[in-house]
Amino acid sequence: MHAESGSGRLVLAATPLGDSRDASPRLVAALAESEVIAAEDTRRTKSLAAALDVRPTGKVVSFYDAVENSRLPMLLEALRAGSTVLLVTDAGMPSVSDPGYRLVAACAAEGITVTCLPGPSAVTTALAVSGLPCERFCFEGFPPRKPGDRRRWLTALRTEQRAAVFFEAPHRLAATLADAAEVLGADRQAAVCRELTKQYEEVRRGGLGELAAWAEEGVRGEITVVLAGVSADESAVTDVRGLVPVVEERVAAGERLKEATAAVAASSGISRKALYDAVLAERSASSG
Repeated sequence: MHAESGSGRLVLAATPLGDSRDASPRLVAALAESEVIAAEDTRRTKSLAAALDVRPTGKVVSFYDAVENSRLPMLLEALRAGSTVLLVTDAGMPSVSDPGYRLVAACAAEGITVTCLPGPSAVTTALAVSGLPCERFCFEGFPPRKPGDRRRWLTALRTEQRAAVFFEAPHRLAATLADAAEVLGADRQAAVCRELTKQYEEVRRGGLGELAAWAEEGVRGEITVVLAGVSADESAVTDVRGLVPVVEERVAAGERLKEATAAVAASSGISRKALYDAVLAERSASSG
């Protein structure tokens, strides 16, 4: 579908993580000139505008998770009529674990122009100050809240060779780090970045076990965690260990150990000998 000739444009704008001086000149101009400002929290956006000595002339409307879908028709109507709609969240980039992607997708479907004013991001800021190798990284959003789901989510990161970045609520940080230490190993290196660019900014670096113990005392503020990736050799070892329960399930169902090991190794591309040795080592550890 193509947009009408009078269509406006959607502008996604990154907002400061904490320090208003990080706002770009283009953001200042957009706040002053846009016909509509869709804000995750209208109060925070108005406070940011005041700190930047900007008086918005456009209509400011709320655009948070609970109202995102219901706001789409009104915003699309404004865009079709030729207005510039500025989309901002509380901090960082819209659509990155914040409202935005549904509106972007709707605009793309109609051929409405979407552009972006780049700027602060907690993801890349945390990576930069983490002190961990981050030539390659993945962003994991927020961990699941339920312990079982969270542990399964962490298990998927055991063999991740890229640095992994995720957000976490301060009141769940201790539990998440404790689970991570158990699932990924207490020595797995990580960095907990708290209140980035704000007055009480803090970056804690160390093993997951050490960080989990620190977090038990209570942590406040906005949290971003960077988890070190594993080496290719470590990933291969973890892959082998992760297949041991699969072999044991086949053995319990009646297969001979060597046959079960060969079948699982063949289907996964793992060395049959390495898997067989891992099964024996696991059995020895369990019996000891």
